[in-house]
Amino acid sequence: MAGFLHILALRPLVSPPSNTQADRVISEVQSPPRVHRAWLVALAAFIALVGAAGFRATPSVLIDPLHDEFGWSRATISSAVSINLVLYGLISPFAAALMERLGMRRVVSGALVLVAAGSGLTVFMTQSWQLVLCWGVLVGTGTGSMALAFVATVTSRWFVKHRGLVSGVLTAAGAAGQLVFLPLIASLAGRHGWRSASLLVAGAALIVAPIVLLLLRDHPSDVGTTAYGATEPEEKPAPARGTARRAVTVLGQAARSRVFWLLAGGFAICGASTNGLVGTHFVPAAHEHGMPVTTAASLLAVVGLFDVAGTIASGWLTDRVDPRWLLGGYYFLRGASLLLLPHLFAPTTEPPMWAFIVFYGLDWVATVPPTVALCRDRFGLTGPIVFGWVFASHQIGASIAAVGAGAIHDASGSYDLAWYLAGGLCALAALMSVSVPSAGVAGEPRNMALTQRP
Repeated sequence: MAGFLHILALRPLVSPPSNTQADRVISEVQSPPRVHRAWLVALAAFIALVGAAGFRATPSVLIDPLHDEFGWSRATISSAVSINLVLYGLISPFAAALMERLGMRRVVSGALVLVAAGSGLTVFMTQSWQLVLCWGVLVGTGTGSMALAFVATVTSRWFVKHRGLVSGVLTAAGAAGQLVFLPLIASLAGRHGWRSASLLVAGAALIVAPIVLLLLRDHPSDVGTTAYGATEPEEKPAPARGTARRAVTVLGQAARSRVFWLLAGGFAICGASTNGLVGTHFVPAAHEHGMPVTTAASLLAVVGLFDVAGTIASGWLTDRVDPRWLLGGYYFLRGASLLLLPHLFAPTTEPPMWAFIVFYGLDWVATVPPTVALCRDRFGLTGPIVFGWVFASHQIGASIAAVGAGAIHDASGSYDLAWYLAGGLCALAALMSVSVPSAGVAGEPRNMALTQRP
């Protein structure tokens, strides 16, 4: 017995790890943590969205050069821009449905090739209908396929943690694209002609396409991982068939929900009070009060600059605050600022106008992350397609406001009534947003039948 105890005393209580085990432990300690694949997907989406925003906004810079060379009326040239804007909104839900069938990689890379073709072919045009076809149809369809429904698809598939923040960053890519591209395009068109600017857009689209093919993946299961922050893997949905029918079917189902109409109505007012009114009529309104056009245009550029910060901050807040109350606050404050705007116009940029520009820039598209979150939360797997239709209402609201504000000015000789009406509509949008039912209440269950897979 004493000998047995002596042997036990000589043996270590825990056997040392083998060389293989020790090497693995050392490797795990020394090797840095790998970047989750979701961040590479988000990077590819950000680059594509920056490019899409710049490509879509480029025609506005080319109106005067095209008018000078071909003698086309500004109404004719603007018709191509109008078709571009309409398709940018209406293509979005169908593109989201197509991503369910073919995957994001194919749809986005194909959209970039379409943009390159539309921009590049303009250097050969001789008739105005060719401009409508290239810049209106081809570029509008291509950029519409990379609209905000693409943001909703990426965040829904690849992120559980930080969804709101990523939505904000990707949404801000739109403002970043305009800030990067428009000054460059305007300078290039002024020095070397509009054809060089068109070829730059085509070349940039072709450069972005390989980046999308390299980094973008359709679903975490394609690369053997999970969504960022997910606790368990999620099965990849079966490819949907009948893309157009799928998009229309989802619209029909969503239209039976009060949530959809509240979100779509609020987002239509969002488009009316931003792109449609301020984006289109701020410069001429400021010029009527004696402000130089270049100064007013520069103020809009500052709006875009603060838009980036505001949208990212809104995404961060969406992860922490009820999106309904965020939307209500955004719309209410925007409406209040629009009611004050007619009293701020002056020949020079005074401090109150600077305060408006900074505040309005922070609020410009801050509404997107909470709207995406509500669509995803209330409509489940079909959330990206539903948001595509909600975004289409945004563009429809923008187009109505652009025409309506012009008609108000023609009738009264002033934009004042347009600003006041927009302020009142924003108050209505705030009320609609906070009226969205909580998930799971009677008649509005969380992840309704819309979440059924095709």
